[in-house]
Amino acid sequence: MLLEEKEEDQNENEMNENLREALRIIKVLDNKHAMDILLLDLRDFTTVSDAFILATANSTTHLQTLQDSTEETMGELNLVCQLEGQTSNRWRLVDAGHVVVHLFSKEGRKFYGLERIWGDAPCTQFGEHSE
Repeated sequence: MLLEEKEEDQNENEMNENLREALRIIKVLDNKHAMDILLLDLRDFTTVSDAFILATANSTTHLQTLQDSTEETMGELNLVCQLEGQTSNRWRLVDAGHVVVHLFSKEGRKFYGLERIWGDAPCTQFGEHSE
């Protein structure tokens, strides 16, 4: 096998693992009744992250539950994460590098408009809890 082919295989395996991790987080968010779950594939747009997961909570308590569940799942996946906005009632961020989870209130989701900012990135809607 050529070195280039080996690197391609390694990149594909890493990409598949990253996708599996993102899908596991999405499943947990859906099970916790997050609304409007969206996966943005950023691999061709930035080196900051491979994927953003956006989800909306219906209350401050729900926002905290989604954050706690996301942190727990990332821990189970052996992902080290950084938290931002822990006291915010509008937007919380759980950042594991290659996958970043943005948790919003309804108002925060509209205000920050990440779908508009990353509008060229391929996106996939998940979950049955949508408005």
